[in-house]
Amino acid sequence: MRIEAIDLIHISIPLVSPFRISRGVITDRHMLLVRVHSEGAFGWAEAGADLLPLYTYETVGTVRHVIADLFAEDVLRREWPEQGCGHAVAEQHRKWPWHPMAKAAVEEAFWDLEARRRGLPVAELYAGGRPTRDRVEVGISLGIQEDFEVLAGQIDRALAAGYRRVKLKIARGQDLDVLRNVRSRFGDIPLMVDANCGYTSDDVDLLVQLDEFDLMMIEQPFEYDELGTHAALQERIDTPICLDESAKSVEVTERALDMGAARIINIKCSRLGGRAAGIAVHDLCEARGVPVWCGGMLEAGIGRLHNIAVATLPNFTLSNDLSASSRYWKRDIIEPEVELDEDGCVAVPTGAGIGHAVREDLLDRYLITRETLRP
Repeated sequence: MRIEAIDLIHISIPLVSPFRISRGVITDRHMLLVRVHSEGAFGWAEAGADLLPLYTYETVGTVRHVIADLFAEDVLRREWPEQGCGHAVAEQHRKWPWHPMAKAAVEEAFWDLEARRRGLPVAELYAGGRPTRDRVEVGISLGIQEDFEVLAGQIDRALAAGYRRVKLKIARGQDLDVLRNVRSRFGDIPLMVDANCGYTSDDVDLLVQLDEFDLMMIEQPFEYDELGTHAALQERIDTPICLDESAKSVEVTERALDMGAARIINIKCSRLGGRAAGIAVHDLCEARGVPVWCGGMLEAGIGRLHNIAVATLPNFTLSNDLSASSRYWKRDIIEPEVELDEDGCVAVPTGAGIGHAVREDLLDRYLITRETLRP
């Protein structure tokens, strides 16, 4: 199989409302979409990077550069297998130690391409012969709010909509009092917090106090390379630590589990360098008895559908950050949009590939730049 062209499409979609984490505020979500073409078929992907390096060093600009100037020549000249091309791309990318989101975007497009060519849902390819689910459980992620009543209103609406759990972003000075108010107002709702690396080893005594709130987990309190600090905190608290930014590869995730640095892992395939790596981390954690869940990167519809598909794997036993399209976007770029059912779940598409159409008219509306790479 030959790839005849690669489309790189930079779009910017305004969020329904600003989303604040410990490192900044996002009001418009920039993203790079990737589409590969082969023999009348195509496959879609969405890079996880944003315009600014708030989550990792990668940005829309670096992803575009790496794909166009480093990966494209090899992708366009090579003969790829008809089946297993996603794994083949992942293996080819192993020689590149950096830029996981650029690698993930190219690989993800190949998974969708193969699924469409074979007339299969991409979830079946990710499952690799294992049973798949017809829907996956969903939680909601809420950004930091200066006004507690604004946050309380968001939680009220999330619970009314049926979300299975609430994740709150926290930061130094916007943590203990917020959680006390949430527990006082909402009782024992399923609740977790996400620090996005916002704390240091000087804050361990503060973080130990989070035990009083009966949280499902504390996600990534320290910087990605501080596995020892995470392990030291986990020794002192009963609340499970969940690693996100730290779980950047299969090897590092295994080391973290060996050290006792986490009891839960958040799988973000874009951070890991692709769906093959995400599946490998899932399998590692399943073998170790460590539950996983699928985290979100403020994806639009393409990335969200890929995430829903991978979350059908059996060890995704916790509610995932796979909210309805309307949670973030006035109008998503897919048709139909992702919707939440009355049980707090989203349906797994049954059509070929990601299973939903991409709205070209909306891509034009949100377009920043578009280019097509050919041999």
